[in-house]
Amino acid sequence: MSAPKKVIVARVFDADPKMVWQAITQKELMKQWYFDLAEFKPELGFSFEFMGGPEDGVQYKHLCEITEVIPEQKLTYSWRYDGYDGITYVTFELFDLNGKTQLTLTHVGFETFPLIPDFAIHNFEAGWNHIINTSLKDFLEKN
Repeated sequence: MSAPKKVIVARVFDADPKMVWQAITQKELMKQWYFDLAEFKPELGFSFEFMGGPEDGVQYKHLCEITEVIPEQKLTYSWRYDGYDGITYVTFELFDLNGKTQLTLTHVGFETFPLIPDFAIHNFEAGWNHIINTSLKDFLEKN
């Protein structure tokens, strides 16, 4: 059995934790940098889904459920794919740095996914790096 695989992306944003929290939990803000979700509430047990995948490839239905919420500090949800085995967990942690915010994203559990090229960890590394270091950064810095 190989060691558990995980993706960690950390970045400091020139924004306070309240603003970053709103960006990662308010549906109308999320669609500007993340995915356009039909509904989202940062509440324990809240389930949401969205379609996503490679631009020129298969689009997968993502099924997610919130498993932990500490307002302005931590948000965790499960991440799995409709019709496929395996479940992973995505955690956003916020740390107040005197008016700036360090966001650390951790995505764990890849070893539970089937060995499908689209589910390879390097795709998640590239995806999360882009989402956090480009999309979210640009969104927070323009607001």
